Amino acid sequence: MNILVSHCLLGEPCRYDGASRLDRQVLDLHRAGHNLIPVCPEVLGGLEVPRPPAEVQTDGRVLDREGRDVTAAYRSGAEQVVGIAQEHGCTVAVLKARSPACGCGDIYDGTFTHTIRPGWGVAAQMLREAGVRVMDEENLESWLYESPAGL
Repeated sequence: MNILVSHCLLGEPCRYDGASRLDRQVLDLHRAGHNLIPVCPEVLGGLEVPRPPAEVQTDGRVLDREGRDVTAAYRSGAEQVVGIAQEHGCTVAVLKARSPACGCGDIYDGTFTHTIRPGWGVAAQMLREAGVRVMDEENLESWLYESPAGL
């Protein structure tokens, strides 16, 4: 199976702070024979590494900590991610938790105070609308456990 994966979860230093978030569970998907398709919506949207942190506002805009509206970059990257998912036949995506691009059900609330609220990152929402099942690395284990075929 082709699985779309946030590139930072594979060890690529593409996060806003120039770091990665290597996740062994995600690597285990590859060891189990799945083809991992790495994407970073922010980088695909033209944002630099490192960059100021950004959060989704309650009105749907994405602002960075300096107050710049980076919504267009996030949407552009998300559209490209959906195209990559479709090109590779991905029906599942494992994305970075709470990210303004990749958050799956919980995101930071837009106040830059580390407060979490229900919501979806821009790319995660577009993938959902395109029919891709999205989850974050924190929910991967429970999903694998409930999936009778183990994916």
